[in-house]
Parts: sequence; C-alpha cells; structure tokens
Amino acid sequence: MRYAYPAAIVEEPEGFTVTFPDVPEAITAGATRAEALERACDVLVTALSFYVGEEKPLPRPSAAHGRPVVFVPVLEAAKLALHDAMLAARLSNVELARRMGRDEKAIRRLRDLLHASHIEDLEAALRMLGRRLEVNVLEAA
Repeated sequence: MRYAYPAAIVEEPEGFTVTFPDVPEAITAGATRAEALERACDVLVTALSFYVGEEKPLPRPSAAHGRPVVFVPVLEAAKLALHDAMLAARLSNVELARRMGRDEKAIRRLRDLLHASHIEDLEAALRMLGRRLEVNVLEAA
C-alpha cells in the first residue's frame, strides 16, 4: 500500500486551505501555498491517527488527477501498514504482544503515529503478520 493522499488546495482571501478528499478530518491552512502544503503532512498524519486509535480501516487514497500528493513519512507509513495488517488478521494489540513476547503497552506505542518508534520493531511486527517492509526511493518531483 502506498500511503500518499491527493490534496485539494483552495486560495482564500487570507491564504490557502488544504483538504484531503479521502481524509475529511484533515484540514489545514497557510499564508502561502508552500506553507499550507508544509503543514499538510502533519495534519494528514494526525487525522490518520484517529483511524488507528479507533481501530477503523484507513481510507484508501484516490487517484491524484493532477492534484498535489502528500506522502506520509516512512515511519508513520510503516505504522499504518501494521495497522492495516492487524485489521486484516483481526489481531488485537494483546495477541500481537503475546506472539512477540512484548508488553501490550509496547504494541500500543508501536501503532501510535504520534509516538517515536524504532523501524526494526515495526519490521518485526510486520514479519509476524506475514508482511515485509520495503522502502522505495524515487527522484523528488
């Protein structure tokens, strides 16, 4: 899964507003277009954290159709992949913790998009669920 969401940018009298058609909870603004897009990543991650916290499926990104795309940072994308894998496997934090020999609190932190985690721990959790984390580096657009 590619965790990159198209953004809609609207020029307003006081600056620019950024929304995400696929993630209606994510709304931000900035005095300039560049500032609004800078803030867009943070608000997107925060909004997606609501889905994780409520153990709901993540919204799937639609096609960009010429709109700018905001990419979820690598660590947070790995956490979203873990969330998706756990929902697909119908696996609770408690059960994953048991399988990994970890405390349930550690798994909660591992899934928390706003908590710093070690990528190795996410890789181990994903492997436990039959997934592999892969990083793809592309030229900047």
